[in-house]
Amino acid sequence: MDIAAIVKQLNLETRSAKDRLKNMVTGGYTGDLLSDVMANSKAGDIWITRQIHQNIVAVATLKEHAGIILVNSCEPASDTLDRANQENVPIMVSKLSAFELTGKIYSMLAEKK
Repeated sequence: MDIAAIVKQLNLETRSAKDRLKNMVTGGYTGDLLSDVMANSKAGDIWITRQIHQNIVAVATLKEHAGIILVNSCEPASDTLDRANQENVPIMVSKLSAFELTGKIYSMLAEKK
């Protein structure tokens, strides 16, 4: 499933790398502790977090994530957006909590298998 389908179905707002919404999502990871995300997430994951600083872009790039979704209407810092656009990392914003969003994306991915 591509990011565009998730954005459309869950009414997400795209904040960066809008031309990369065709990135394929093969799984997901929910977490705010960067070292945990680096240790346990996989390439192709959509990362769900409430962190807004530019280090999230570095982790997403390192791990080759499909994109990042910020929860609870958290907005990325301006330097985060600049870095995300430079690195072509899509960042989206959701009004949902991490719990709700994770469940919905899990169900969407499970339906596609």
